[in-house]
Amino acid sequence: MKHILREIGMIARCLESIANIEFKDLNLNKGQFLYLVRICENPGIIQEKVAEMIKVDRTTAARAIKKLEQQGFIVKVSDEENKKIKKLYATEKGMQLNPFFERELEHSSNVILKDFTDDDKEKIYQYLVKMRKNIEADWEYVKRGNKRDY
Repeated sequence: MKHILREIGMIARCLESIANIEFKDLNLNKGQFLYLVRICENPGIIQEKVAEMIKVDRTTAARAIKKLEQQGFIVKVSDEENKKIKKLYATEKGMQLNPFFERELEHSSNVILKDFTDDDKEKIYQYLVKMRKNIEADWEYVKRGNKRDY
């Protein structure tokens, strides 16, 4: 069997490495841009949902979000009905970066999908969505402290 997961991992690491180098000038540390993008795309999202979208544990998300808040990229606003719930919003400083992130995503997508037909791109997308859905149950299971049976 071909090592599909190794290929996916190498692609992900290449893209993350590029982003970390290019976004360093924006004072964004490793992976922080992922959180900021999701918050820009989903104003009022709660921290737990951001962690779920990015597929990281809550502690990792809390650290990254706290740093973004300290840097002035986002703010936490208490929910009007339940003050314990903190909604996340990008500040003007954070929103100013969103067009840059969109251009980077567009560029990286064009590079990675160069020479693929529109039909190929659609199939790849559908396969990747299916793969993600297949693994999410295991991710949830292991995240709760369980071990998979190989």
